[in-house]
Amino acid sequence: MSEPISEPLNNYQAGVCNIGPSEIRKRRTVAIIGAALSAAGIASYSHNHTAHLSRIGIFLPLLVFSVGYVQSRKRFCLAFGFMGTFNFGKSREVAQVASPEDRAFDRKTALSILAQSAAIALALTVIVVILPL
Repeated sequence: MSEPISEPLNNYQAGVCNIGPSEIRKRRTVAIIGAALSAAGIASYSHNHTAHLSRIGIFLPLLVFSVGYVQSRKRFCLAFGFMGTFNFGKSREVAQVASPEDRAFDRKTALSILAQSAAIALALTVIVVILPL
């Protein structure tokens, strides 16, 4: 896993950075919503003494959390990466990536982010399933 970028980037870099501060805030908000939904689900499981295997449903809110978290840390939107776009301005001011090589690099990064997010959500789901709640 690569190190998070310490300073916000304000321009597109293929496979490295395709969103600016406004879009990063959106991804952080998604992570917070996913964390809140996950916490509510876990609390419900605990309160209702839900069977261990029934807790697998927590994967989806954990995936929402992890996708938002990874995207905000990497300053890279996986949807933009798949679409060949980027945004450093106002919301909906999306620009196209010109180079086919850059679009390919962005797709590779988007797949990596998706895989990392799924791995995080899966690991956390396993923990929730095996915990004695």
